[in-house]
This record gives sequence, structure tokens and C-alpha cells, in this order.
Amino acid sequence: MALMLVKFDMKKRVKLAQTIWFLYWFAVMAGVLVFSMGLFFKIELRKRSELMDNNESHLLPNVLILMGLIACGVNAFGGKVCYDSLDPSKFIKWKLILKPFLMFCVGFNGLLFVTALLCFVMRIPLQFTLAEGLKNGMRFYKDTDTPGRCYMKRTLDLMQMEFRCCGNNHYRDWFEIQWVSNRYLDFSAKEVKDRIGSNVDGQYLMDGVPFSCCNPSSPRPCIQGQMTNNTAHYSYDHYTEELNVWKRGCREAMVSYYGGLMNTIGAMVLLVTMLEIAVTIGLQYINSSLSSLVNPEDPESESEGWILEKTVGETFTDIMANMKAMSKGGKVEEEAEAGVATVS
Repeated sequence: MALMLVKFDMKKRVKLAQTIWFLYWFAVMAGVLVFSMGLFFKIELRKRSELMDNNESHLLPNVLILMGLIACGVNAFGGKVCYDSLDPSKFIKWKLILKPFLMFCVGFNGLLFVTALLCFVMRIPLQFTLAEGLKNGMRFYKDTDTPGRCYMKRTLDLMQMEFRCCGNNHYRDWFEIQWVSNRYLDFSAKEVKDRIGSNVDGQYLMDGVPFSCCNPSSPRPCIQGQMTNNTAHYSYDHYTEELNVWKRGCREAMVSYYGGLMNTIGAMVLLVTMLEIAVTIGLQYINSSLSSLVNPEDPESESEGWILEKTVGETFTDIMANMKAMSKGGKVEEEAEAGVATVS
């Protein structure tokens, strides 16, 4: 027995074809949307590619761009088929390729669903990518004279101001690295000598942060140097006073931004997947209803449409049987070739 059997007359078939035709062209716009979201996400990642530890983060936007392009082509073709189904004489030319096309659509819908899942799970590797990338970027902050790294200071400063964050996990991350270039240090000064000499790696470490960590909404002028020295500032206690630098780490801020972006894209791709499933089912009903006309020569005769010609269990059994038959056929051919080789 066919799965979800529906009886059709001429009026119902025309109405179904018109509805699915409209949904197909709506799905073309959805494909453009998926492509646009992938392109936008790729541009956003490119803006801060220097802070990404690897190129794996671009996997998701590349997949979105590819799926969007495929969706546009598939849905445009499906819309053409639906339009031709209004005239059975035109629809005949699509009969041979319609079944493979429907199978491709089922596989494509599965890939769309996987893409939506990727949007939700890629947040985890993004955290590790950003953690390592930000760590390296902070180390290169001072290298304004080094080719290939001279823009890192500008990138980090703009990022900290835009995302209202400071450091990798915390503003104290800046205390653990030398972020002031050697060209701006007076190595004859006792303070500089003492700071470098007290560090195993010979770095000039200080309890301060770059200016981009300052919170402009703070009523007090920004204290970005000697942040742990209470006597260096009037009426100041770094243990109890609300510091006027951003408390939030940049990894958390960027993961929150990109994670929210990926969740939004994932939800939209899921909606597009549901639309693609709907138009695939509709096209299958159109195909089966036109194939089962009581009188093929009379387009106005009644017919039946279905999603599967048999039940799910029977369809699965038939697929497994065909796969076994193909496997046996392959073995027979291999044995025949081996016998011919032995005789020769």
C-alpha cells in the first residue's frame, strides 16, 4: 500500500502544481538567503582572520555558500518542472530524469540539515581557535616594526574597543606578556633594567593594559598603568574599587558574537530545510499523480498521488534487496574476469 495516498482530480492537480511552483520560487529566494548568510559570515571572519589560529573556521561559511548556490539551481529546475506539469504533454519530457532528481533532492535536504547542525556545533572548535589566535596576537602586539605583524596592534585595539573586552580571558592577561615595543623603552633607566632582570624570559612586564581596554563610560579617568599599586593613584583600591577597564575577556565576547551569529544562521537553515522538504514532497505528489492517471490520454481523469509507492518497511526491504543484488552481480563479474584471466 502506498504511503500517504491522496486522490486527485484535474482541479486538485492544477492547484497543487501552482502552489508548489510558487513555493519553489520562494525556495530560490531562500537559497539566495543561505548564500548571502554564508558570504556575510565569511566576511566577518575575514575581518579578524589574524586572530584565528587556523583556516578551519571558514569551513562553515564555505559550506553555506555552496549549499546556497545548489539550492538556487535545484529550486529553479523544480519550479520549471512544476510549471510544465500544468500541461501533461510538456511534462512527459521530464519523466526520465524526475526520479533521479527527486532522489538528489532527498540527499540535498539531508545535507542542508547537516549544515544546520554544523552551525550549532562549530561554536566549540571556534572557542579553541580564538583562544590560541588571541594569545598569539597579544604576543605580537608590540611588533609594530615587524613585517606581517605591524598591523596586529591596530587589529587588537579596534577589536577590544568594538567588543568592549580586554585580554584573552581577562584583563590580567596583559600583565603576563610584554606589550610595549622595545623602541619605546629606555634600557638605561633603572626601572626598565629591574623589570627586565626580574623576568626569566627577559621581558618588560607591567601591571598595565593598552588604552583600548578603557571603558569610556567610567566617570574616572582611565587607570591603565600600575593597576595593582594603590599608592600610585589617589583614593584607589584595586581590590574593592570598580576598575574602569573592560572586565570581559575578548574570547568570551567574540565567541558570544560569532556563536549568536551561527545560531541565527542555523535556525534559518533549518527553516529552509523544512521548505525544501515540503517542495520535494509536493513534487513527488505531482509526479505520482500524473503517472497514475486512469486514462493517460485524458488529462482531466482522476489519479492517485503518494510519497512512497509502498510502505516505509517495504521500500527499505526493496532497497536492501537491490543493494544485495548489485553486490552479488559485482562478485559474479569479478569471478568471471578471474576465470578468463586463468584460462588465458
